[in-house]
Amino acid sequence: MARERTFVMAKPDAVQRGLIGEIVSRIEERGLKLVGGKFMQIDDELARDHYGEHVDKPFFDDLTTFITSGPVFAMVWEGQDATRQVRQMMGETDPADAAPGTIRGDYALDLGRNVIHGSDHEDPGANEREIDLFFDEEELLDYERIDGEWLYE
Repeated sequence: MARERTFVMAKPDAVQRGLIGEIVSRIEERGLKLVGGKFMQIDDELARDHYGEHVDKPFFDDLTTFITSGPVFAMVWEGQDATRQVRQMMGETDPADAAPGTIRGDYALDLGRNVIHGSDHEDPGANEREIDLFFDEEELLDYERIDGEWLYE
């Protein structure tokens, strides 16, 4: 299976609760490689673009209001099957359904405050679309980690 890049974001509630380091550590410990990251404030235009597939849903305004309510930490991770790997680590969207040991299962209580966003592995191209929304190509690094031979056959 080929290596891919995927988009992940520590949402405003994760930032306010001091969970950025925990989120980064969990993904790094899994073996994925951080190739881009930025601490930023999302404006309304970017929020609307990011959540564009939900524009006709009743919760769209709540999504955009929340994601623009405080800073976020946007990241790009790389690895074999990275999008699916991150989605498994995140747990179910509704923390009430998220298994213990997942990021949402361990740190979130409310559907509207579920601490993390990751590209949808069931939506082909979602990872690339979201990376392009948040990062310019020159903001992403290409390098080899010294533990690569211990992660993949």
